[in-house]
This record gives sequence, structure tokens and C-alpha cells, in this order.
Amino acid sequence: MFEIRNIKFRNILDIKFLNIDKPITCVVGPSGSGKTTLLRMLNRLNVPDEGVILYNNKDISKIDTIILRRNVVMLGQTPVIYSGNIEDNLQIGLEFSKKLPASKSRMKEILERVELNKKLTDGCGNLSGGEKQRLCLARVMLMDADTYLLDEPSAALDKDTEQFIIDNFSKFVLENNKELIMITHSEQIAQKYNNSIVRIENGEVVKSYYE
Repeated sequence: MFEIRNIKFRNILDIKFLNIDKPITCVVGPSGSGKTTLLRMLNRLNVPDEGVILYNNKDISKIDTIILRRNVVMLGQTPVIYSGNIEDNLQIGLEFSKKLPASKSRMKEILERVELNKKLTDGCGNLSGGEKQRLCLARVMLMDADTYLLDEPSAALDKDTEQFIIDNFSKFVLENNKELIMITHSEQIAQKYNNSIVRIENGEVVKSYYE
């Protein structure tokens, strides 16, 4: 999937080598250690000052950025909600990925999967923070990308629904032969849901280990 060689970015990251090739990888480490910067590099939201990142054995600097981001979809901590209703917000991801609109039954299935109890015609103006994040999770699942980059996807969720969301997204990834790279501050989450764990401290990989 991803191979990182001699990456440097400002004074934030300095990674000599990292191979990410498991279906689910959790990236852990203290705040400010460079986790989000690393994730953003994997679909060129950040560009390294030095080094090479390979995706499926191809240098990502040689891949058209739009094509890369259709295959490697990132969901950040802050949910992004567009104007319109629930259906509009689900379909907009498919427009970006150049895929056919989803059927209403498929959209309802995705909403059930992330436990968002809303109608497709409901507006988004009164959604809570957790509901917005669940809608964004549903949107990226519907996009059917090859690889998902999630920056603490349960950050806006209460503890009662956190396990449900991560369980279901991990199951979705494994059932559909996708890859998931997920940042989390929780060692418990990392140990439960990962195939591999990468620990970053002070911009360097201090440990990576596998099941």
C-alpha cells in the first residue's frame, strides 16, 4: 500500500522508512507528534520537503492529485457539511469520485451502518457534532475508495457510540477489501481494531508492530 522513504517535513516529521501494508493500521502518539501531518502527506494535502512516498509501488508525486484523492480519501477531525439535505451531502462525495449516484436504498443502508437516524430529506442545519461526523463517515463509505485515512474519526462522538462506529467501519473495510489508516489517541482502540500499530513521537517512528 504505502512505503515511506527518508521523508522530512519542516521540523515536524523525519521518517527514515515506514511500510504500511496491512488492512487496518492505527497511528498512535502524543499530541503534536506529527500524526496528522503524516496522514495528510499520504494524499498530498501536505507535500514533504524531502523523500519519497510510494502508493502501490508508484511515487505519489507522479500521480495526478485528483485521481490520488479519489482512491485515497481522508476524513479529518472536523466534519465538513455542505448545503442541502442528508441525501445531498451523501451524493456530493460520489460526484467528486466520478461515480454514479447511489440508490436511496443504498444511502439508507449506509446511514443505518453509522447509526444516523435521519431521513434522506432531512436538513443538516440542526445536526449535532456527533451526527455531523457520522454523516461524513457515511459519505466516505459511500465513495467506495481503495484506502481511507481517518484522523480520529470518533473524536466528535460520545463514548456510547464510539465503539459502534469503529466496529462497523472496520468491518466495512475488511468485508470490501479496503485499507484503513486511522489516527487515535486511544491505545485501547488501537489494540482492538488494528492489524498493525505505528507509534510516532517527536516526528519520528519509534515503533511499528503487527498482529
